[in-house]
Amino acid sequence: GSLITLSCLSHRVVCQVISSAVQADSVLENGTSDSSWITRLENNYGFYIGLGLAVFSSFLIGSSVILKKKGLLRLVEKGGTRAGDGGHGYLKDWLWWAGLLT
Repeated sequence: GSLITLSCLSHRVVCQVISSAVQADSVLENGTSDSSWITRLENNYGFYIGLGLAVFSSFLIGSSVILKKKGLLRLVEKGGTRAGDGGHGYLKDWLWWAGLLT
């Protein structure tokens, strides 16, 4: 048998041909022999997943920074020692913890 190398996006497969056969009609009917629309669908789908993840992660990172900053500002308003001056009062604030866990 012959060896055939197939490459698809992130996978590479080597197949060994044992015998030759006539292509079945069912393969042509369900559209699996035409891979151009499959490739386009995978490329667009991957792009939109990446775009969605990028937007979602920047939203989470931004909200995390804002929540932690608001927690630190609440500590200063209460008259606590600032974190830069060695204070640890922010560890008792639920808003700072919410920012950390975001």
